[in-house]
Amino acid sequence: MSEAPKPEVIRLSLPSRLELLSVLDRVSLSVCERMGFDEDTTTQVGMGVVEAGTNAVQHGHKRDASLNFEIEFHMYPDKLEIHVYDRGKGFDMQRVVPDVTTPEHLFDMRGRGIFIMRSCCDDVTFSFSDAGTHCVLVKNRPAGRIAADA
Repeated sequence: MSEAPKPEVIRLSLPSRLELLSVLDRVSLSVCERMGFDEDTTTQVGMGVVEAGTNAVQHGHKRDASLNFEIEFHMYPDKLEIHVYDRGKGFDMQRVVPDVTTPEHLFDMRGRGIFIMRSCCDDVTFSFSDAGTHCVLVKNRPAGRIAADA
């Protein structure tokens, strides 16, 4: 029985300041290049990661720059997992609007971030604990790219 491959991991810890999301975007770009993602996939990952970071800064930490949020990029042969951690109490998943593009939600002032993350990534999950909120974004590598690297 073979063990699951261990990912290569890149960790960041950033103060909860919106202007630092550009740093997160740049790191995301470099990770996607390393994964061999095409331009469209790289853009999708970047949008998802920046949205997750925005949520951590605005909702998790209420823009308190004295609090850092953490990001980990886990690079596997077949996928990229991005873990975003903040110390916020989380939110009620039942209140998340599944599709903000429907006519009744088109002009809502909030609620697009999770929709964008889900639209850009193959899987998005949230978990909440006393330590805070943990968001995981997953982007799978195309099968052809996995075979090329084997």
